Amino acid sequence: MKRLFLVLLLCVAGAAFGHKPSDAYLTLERHDAQISGQWDIALRDLENALSLDANGDGEITWGEVRARQSDIAAYALARLEVASGGEVCPLSVTKHLIDQHSDGAYAVLKLSGVCPRPGPALAVTYRLFFDLDPMHRGLLQYVESGQSHSVIFSAEARTHTLGSGNWWEQFTAYVREGVWHIWLGFDHILFLLSLLLPAVLVLRERNWQPAERFGAAFLDVAKIVTAFTIAHSITLSLAALGVVTPPSRWIESGIHGFGFASALRDLGLPTGSLALSLFGFNVGVELGQLAIVTAFLPLAFLLRSTWAYRRVVLTGGSAVIATIAAVWLVERAFDVTLFSALASGLSRG
Repeated sequence: MKRLFLVLLLCVAGAAFGHKPSDAYLTLERHDAQISGQWDIALRDLENALSLDANGDGEITWGEVRARQSDIAAYALARLEVASGGEVCPLSVTKHLIDQHSDGAYAVLKLSGVCPRPGPALAVTYRLFFDLDPMHRGLLQYVESGQSHSVIFSAEARTHTLGSGNWWEQFTAYVREGVWHIWLGFDHILFLLSLLLPAVLVLRERNWQPAERFGAAFLDVAKIVTAFTIAHSITLSLAALGVVTPPSRWIESGIHGFGFASALRDLGLPTGSLALSLFGFNVGVELGQLAIVTAFLPLAFLLRSTWAYRRVVLTGGSAVIATIAAVWLVERAFDVTLFSALASGLSRG
């Protein structure tokens, strides 16, 4: 029994941090055949790939980064391909810098290149870190003729064709990101489950009774989920536009829209592209939530009259959700790792 509990705890501990995949920020600007750009890559991700921490003290210094500049450039450029007119545009790193983002230090690679056959569009293939972290994302801002738009590279979408007027591609990319933001966010899923568990029951005289109509139960949940999306949209917009910048521990404790906003701020999108990205992302959040509701609620409605649902699923599930939420709150507010410490203690025992 203890071994089973340990396995479950380790699974939960791993999922607890699945909500924050690694990000890298790529900017490409084209003037005729000339390509220039900047690539910001988290040092913690480069450490996993290249072992930059030479002395093993747990901190990566500028000297350690500088000693491996050629390795960093070779590793990154081998995983980025830009093509125009059917031919590859060779890129080179012209300068190495270090910059501080909202989630830590990043290596900054200044890029330059020339396309031998400049065409009307660029085909960009991005493969950074996908072999090490399938949840990694590459956020690209593309600038041409004074127009800017963005796309997101993922393990499932590694190639994008860029050109003027691709607003629909940007919009759909952020819709997908919003959906996965919900589906891969264990905290979001628990939040939805906390709404769904009692939705098929009605409390009468301190006893849970089965709800009479599925439509009414679905509508009640849909209203709450939509209200959450609106709140998510407000917090995300305020944070991404820089109107509100709460401390990082507040962000990790409250999540809502603030977590993804830091990525959009770091990308440096202009107002027009940022508005489109925000709208697409929030549409995806709503679709992702409604998909979970649609999948779970019919099954819960069928089982609502059983003793097992009322006692085991509702009571037991609510207790588990409340416990996990309390532990997360302490972890994120006070920067401690209770799940990992508890799992480690159980494994030693």
